[in-house]
Amino acid sequence: MARRRVNTTKLEIIQTATRMFLEKGYSATPVKAIADRLEMSTGHLTFYFPTKEHLLAELTGMFCDFQWTAMKQYAKEGQSLLLAICLELTSVAAICEENKIAKDLYLSAYTHPMTLEIIRRNDAQKAQMVFGEYCPDWTEEHFAVTEALVSGIEYATLMTTGDPVSFDMRITGALNNIMLLFQVPEDIRRKMIQNVLAMDYTAIGYAVLQKFIVYIEETTGHAFEELLGRK
Repeated sequence: MARRRVNTTKLEIIQTATRMFLEKGYSATPVKAIADRLEMSTGHLTFYFPTKEHLLAELTGMFCDFQWTAMKQYAKEGQSLLLAICLELTSVAAICEENKIAKDLYLSAYTHPMTLEIIRRNDAQKAQMVFGEYCPDWTEEHFAVTEALVSGIEYATLMTTGDPVSFDMRITGALNNIMLLFQVPEDIRRKMIQNVLAMDYTAIGYAVLQKFIVYIEETTGHAFEELLGRK
């Protein structure tokens, strides 16, 4: 029973932090402000999450899983995991293009070592599933090393705004380079980029983010406990 209370409290902290990160931005939200909103001491909060990065890491892990599931659904019509992975970066980059607060949250996840490791580990697993047919002789280590390069491309893509080069040209370059690293043939690369740019990727990105917020808000303590148990 005590364990369930601990997880329920962790969930309450994550729910409140998520609201605040999207209200003011991750960088502009100190741990004390989160604790004050929850009417608990900073020491009490840091018992569950020693640093703000630990809190972001929990949130990042949950969002990575949620976002990938959603992107696969949006790409379901084409039955293409490759399209889903292209849509994932494109939709997030589109949000960063026009929403400074969301951009701060996404870039923070790529900036901190703990959260970057979660992103790279998660993406390496996806890469094996999506690109395995193009790299049949690759080992897990090979995928992991390549993902270190891919995360750099992703970060640069999300960070760049106000550039004279159009968004479509920038995302085309990023997606082409990522697929090239995984040995995807040129004709398939061209088709995937054409397909993703024909989608309403900005609306999809916002829809996924909003659904995640609702998911966090509506998750019960028991469901959160089960989620932690599967990690």
